This record gives sequence, structure tokens and C-alpha cells, in this order.
Amino acid sequence: MGNADTKLHFRKAVIQLTTKTQPVEATDNVFWDQFWAECSIAVQDVFALVPAAEIRAVREESPSNLATLCYKAVERLVQCADSGCPSEKERQIVLNCTRLLTRILPYIFEDADWRGFFWSTIPGTKKSGSLDEGADENEARPLAESLLLTIADLLFCPDFTVQSHKKNNPDASEEMRSIDSCEYIWEAGVGFAQSPPLNYIHDLNRTELLKLLLTCFSEAMYLSPLSDSQVLNPWVSFFCSAENRHALPLFTSLLNVVCSYDPVGYGIPYNHLLFSDYREQLVEQALQVLIVTLEHETGSAVSAALQALDSSSSNPPEELEPAGPDNLFVNYLSRIHREEDLSFVLRGFAQLLNNPLIQTYLPRSTKKIHFHQELLILFWKCCDFNKKFLFFVLKSSDVLEMLVPILFYLNDARADQSRVGLMHIGVFILLLLSGERNFGVRLNKPYTLRVPMDIPVFTGTHADLLIVIFHKIITCGHQRLHPLFDCLLTIIVNISPYLKSLSMVAANKLLHLLEAFSMPWYLLSAPQNHNLVFFLLEVFNNIIQYQFDGNFNLVYAIIRKRNVFHQLANLPTDEGSIQKTLQKKKKKSGISRLNSTDGESMEGSRPAAPAEPGTLKATLEATPGIDKITEKSQVSEDGTMIALPRSSSPATPPHRGAINGASDTESNSERDHEVFTRSQTSRSRMSSVSSTVAWTANSDWMLSWKSRLPLQTIMRLLQVLVPQVEKICIDKGLTDESEILRFLQHGTLVGLLPVPHPILIRKYQANSGTAMWFRTYMWGVIYLRNVDPPIWYDTDIRLFEIQRI
Repeated sequence: MGNADTKLHFRKAVIQLTTKTQPVEATDNVFWDQFWAECSIAVQDVFALVPAAEIRAVREESPSNLATLCYKAVERLVQCADSGCPSEKERQIVLNCTRLLTRILPYIFEDADWRGFFWSTIPGTKKSGSLDEGADENEARPLAESLLLTIADLLFCPDFTVQSHKKNNPDASEEMRSIDSCEYIWEAGVGFAQSPPLNYIHDLNRTELLKLLLTCFSEAMYLSPLSDSQVLNPWVSFFCSAENRHALPLFTSLLNVVCSYDPVGYGIPYNHLLFSDYREQLVEQALQVLIVTLEHETGSAVSAALQALDSSSSNPPEELEPAGPDNLFVNYLSRIHREEDLSFVLRGFAQLLNNPLIQTYLPRSTKKIHFHQELLILFWKCCDFNKKFLFFVLKSSDVLEMLVPILFYLNDARADQSRVGLMHIGVFILLLLSGERNFGVRLNKPYTLRVPMDIPVFTGTHADLLIVIFHKIITCGHQRLHPLFDCLLTIIVNISPYLKSLSMVAANKLLHLLEAFSMPWYLLSAPQNHNLVFFLLEVFNNIIQYQFDGNFNLVYAIIRKRNVFHQLANLPTDEGSIQKTLQKKKKKSGISRLNSTDGESMEGSRPAAPAEPGTLKATLEATPGIDKITEKSQVSEDGTMIALPRSSSPATPPHRGAINGASDTESNSERDHEVFTRSQTSRSRMSSVSSTVAWTANSDWMLSWKSRLPLQTIMRLLQVLVPQVEKICIDKGLTDESEILRFLQHGTLVGLLPVPHPILIRKYQANSGTAMWFRTYMWGVIYLRNVDPPIWYDTDIRLFEIQRI
């Protein structure tokens, strides 16, 4: 009964607010206290009892009342934080104000005229509880700053969100003023050794405050992607600045809570069905706050400072004021350097990302986490902002602990249109890793795990696993994955010079891709499709020139499919043949129609499923082309990489100098612009639909790239080995391929091949296009994952659209 009365009183207060035509004075505490001081209102009840339509009505018809409500709620939070929340009633007021502001803020952000409200000062007021000498300064503090600083204070409030260290219960307000929050870090890990006792009430309170913090940061959702992407989120900028005295302990707390979380616990079957795991809610919220706060300007002084931090060989003393980015969260992340800290972070990522792969005899007996997309974004940011972490990941086989779950997610999501963003982030991470030599070298480790995946059974290395899954994505994925094809092949190109021994399964998959991409009708379907052929030929050339010994399976596959290379060399380029092929093209529907004998899938695997009808998805920005997000580096003889200028190719044999980075099928390409100019064609690549209307293949265009096909090395290999293999087969009457493989295994092409070409690696390079893609993807994930309560549901989001499948 009490609970019903509580809701009734609260609802009456809301109705009074929405029906009052005259402004309510800020001094009328009896009226305003109805919203937070009477009793506890659950967050779900706040969302149900304060409907969206009524918030908008107050905003339009009684703007001063909405402004006063926000101001009074922040004022009460400030008062409670200053007092240290000594009583249960004050803690309840904090939670009620937090829930109410979480409900209202999105409706402030959706109206452009209101967005500046929280950054204005309230005339004639001063921050309660401020010291006398600081009163003037506090009078001028915008409401947003007061709110953010108060949330930070409350996140380190003894007996509310952290364990009190004082035994004799001193004055709570004195403790809040003198608190050193570095002693109250929430969890052991980076920079903190003690693990405080678990307290689920503290975890719940932290979660509510972090939810409000995330809502403050979500103003970014209400700005269109076309608005200036270089302008940083003012809420994030202030919260992560030196103005926030809790920046370091809070960053460390969030990171440590995420990386130390163990969803399985002691491994008791079905324990997650018997007990509520309040830590999981906190971990999800901490992770989302972390990925939002770790933002910085692309190509700015911040980037330069980050690079300077990475390149400095000496580690600055911890007690010095940090140099580098103004965003202290980015700054602190970029400065993590101790081996034990890097190991702790990597172990945390690996444990959580591998969680859905855990196999048990009892179905659904272990807890499965669902925040893997946020984890992948955080892992990306760690590698991007902290090169020491990236090199630590790559220096041992621990990188494979990250690779396997990423490949698992890619394979699992390939048929689901609602998970296109997950496919992109996984591929971007692998592209980033593939730019480092160590990644290719680590992939030679045998793959012995048996994670059930819908792929053919094979015996081989982690490189084989990667190639088999990439083949599956290309041949069995949905249409919206086409822009990723050149990214996938770029990764294979980057690792190819280091692959010691491909399995027969992987070798056949590569040849099948070449066969598919070199079909005349496919080559003529879009102006950049031929680049996929260039990438695959580069893979074969790298392996033949640098890893011939040990790759007899691939050599055998090339010999068996030699007609594909001969057909490529003899592609007709006359207008008549092109028109005939274009007529046939209309009967074709895609790469997947080419038969690929996959054989039996792994035991226990299930096919990749499309999205359930009605599934919500957030739209994404188009990703820039591969030539925009990578820069070419040439590997010198001593193993160092030399960056190549974008405008020119290295001084290499003619067939190599012509291989430029392929371009994504949803973006512009400088190189192809030159080709189009020669063939009197110009067009936008933002839409593959419009591209087919605006562009038609012709003879000049075909000749421009066919003459550059790097076929010399492969043709020389075929010229030498095919007669030898045919002779052995005739002389010995061989029908068993194992004998041929044995012959190839002991063969050599030393002195018979052209001079080895320099190894060309395409390293990921950040730019404004990818920064905007990451922003829309990140906020889309956060929007869809926060459904209880649905913080942003039915508000006027502009950064992306929510669509039903």
C-alpha cells in the first residue's frame, strides 16, 4: 500500500507541474521537494510516471518551470554531496534526483534552443556548501559543471558508493572535503593493489550515478553526423579535464572494475539463475562511460601529443603533472606502461571476450555476457591510444586469445543485418593488428581449440582459421558486407609474407576467392571490383617469394587452378566482349552463387542466423575507402618499416608499382578518379545502387588495370612446375595427390623466379571519417543496450536512425 501511495504522490506532483501556467518560485521548497524528498521512487516508476509528452509540454508551455526543476534537482545533489550523505534520507534524495534528471535530460538535448541551458549560470544563486572565498567563482559555474563535479564527488562518497575508512564515524561533510579518492578506487588492478569487499548496495548506487553521467554525455546523439565532427562533446571535455579532482581514481576505478570482472565466478552451474549479479550491471555501465569519455580530436594537437607520448622511450615519473592530451582519461590510458598493468588489462579483455565461447556439458549452465561490442570498442581505443599496449598484445601468443573470439563473433554475425557494426569493428581491429609484423608471425601457431563454429573442419594454424572464416564471410555473408571485402583481403595481404604453411583447406579457399572475383561479369559489375583480384595476386606473390618452403599446399592449389590465371591474363578487353559479358551479368546474382564445397561443419556448431524480424538496429555512417584508412609502408631488409608517400608508389618492378590500395565500395577513391577521368566517367561512390546507374565498363577502363596485373611470378612458377608435375604423374602413373605434394614439398624455385619485390604493408591510419563512424556506432550500441530503463527511446535522435529489420 505504501508503495502505491508513493507513486500516487509523485504522479500528483508531476501533474501539478504540467498543469501550472504560472512559474513556480525556486524558493517554494514544499512544492519541489515532492519530486525527491518524500520517499523512494524506483527508476522504472520515474520513467512510467513522467511521460515523454508531458516533459515536452512543460518544455514548450512552461519553460521556466522545467528550468527550475532541473536547477533544484542539481542543487539538491550538490547539497547532499557537500554534506557527505550521512543519512538514509539524503541518500534516497540523491537517487531520486539522479533518476529524475536521467529521465529529463534527453528532452533538453533534443531541442536545439535548450541545449545551452545547462551551460548557463543561474543569476543570483551560488553553489550551496561552497567556501566563502570561492563563492564568486562558484556563482559563475554553469549548471552542467556543477552537476558533473557533484556526480564525481558522489561516486566517491563513503558509505554510499565506497567503503568508509573511518571507524569512529566523524563528520561526513568534513570527510567529503578532505577525502583522497585515490585511496577509494573501486577495484584492484592498474595502480591499485587492494580489492575492497564487494557491497551490492554500493554497486547499485554507482550504477545509477554512471547512468546519469552517460545521459549527460549523450548530447552527442542529438547532433547530426554532418555537424562539425571536430567539435568535442563539452560534457566529456569538462568531466575529463583537470577541473575534476577525481579524474584519475575514477578512470582507474572504471577500468579495473571492467578488467577484473569474472562472470563465471566459482563456476557453480546455473549460479546466474539463482543470484542477481549486481556487479554485471556496474561493469556494463562503467564500460559504456569509459568508451564515451575516451574521445579526442583526430589530426589535432591531441593526436600529436599522443604520438609524442608513445615515441618517448623514457617513462615519466607518475607524480608529475601529465603531459599530453587535455582529456585526462585519454592521457591516463596512453600512459599505462608497467608490464603487470598491461597484462591485467589484456587478461581482462581475453577472459570476457572468450566468455561466450565457453563450452559446458550442461546447456546454458554458465553466464554469458552481452557487452562484447563495448569491449571491442574499448580494446580498439586501448590499442589506438597506447602503442605500448598494442606491442604488448603482439609480443606473445596472447594476441591469439583476442583473435579467436573476434573471429567467432565475425562468423556468428555474418548473416545478421542488425550486427553490421559488430562486423566492422572486428575487421577494423584485425586491420590494425595486421599492420604489425608480429601479428603475422603469431598466426603460425597451430589452432587446437575446438570452438564450435559453422566452418569446415580443418587441421592447421590460426592463419588458416582466419582465412577460412574470411572466405565464409565473403561467400555466405549478406549484401551489406560488400564494403568490407577489400578490408578483409588487405588483412590477408598484410599477414601473407609471414605465413609459413597454409593448410589445403585454406589454400583452396583463397583460390576459390580468386576464381569468384576474376569472373568477367563480376569484374565488370563495379569500377573497383578488379582491386580484389590485385589483392589476392599480391597474397600469392608474397607467399611464393617469401614463404615458398612449407607452402606446398598453396602451390599445388595454384597448379590445379592454373586455368584461372591463364583466363585472367587473356581477359578480352574489346567493346564487343564487354557488352556480351554485361548481358550475361544480368543473370548472375552474387559471389555466393559460386559453388564452394565446404565439407562438414564443426561438431556442435549452428549456422549463422539472420536477424529476427522486428529486431532494432542503428544506422551507420559509410566507412571511408581502404586507401583512406591505411597508409603504405615498405618493409626494409632489416625489418623496419618505411612509410611511403601517398602520391607515389615504391620503385619496384612494373607489376608491383601498380598495386595501389583498393577502395571501399561505399566511398570515394582518388586513384580511381584518375581512371574515371580517362574514361570520361565521374561519379559518387556513396551508394552502390547509384554507382551501377552512373558507371559502365569500357575498353579503356579495362586496359588501364589489366596491363598492371601482377602475374609474372605466378606464371613463372607455373611455367617451371607444371611440366615437372605432369611428367611425374605420367612416369609414375600417379593418381594420389599426396605423392605430388611430397614432390612439391622438396622442390625449389631458387634462381628461377623474378627478383623478390619489397613487402608492402598497409597500416591503419585514423582519419575524421573513421572517427565519425566510431562515434555513430558507439552511440548506436549504447542506445540499443540501455532498454531498462529505455533512456533515449522515442526521443529525436539525429546522429543515427533506429530501424526495424
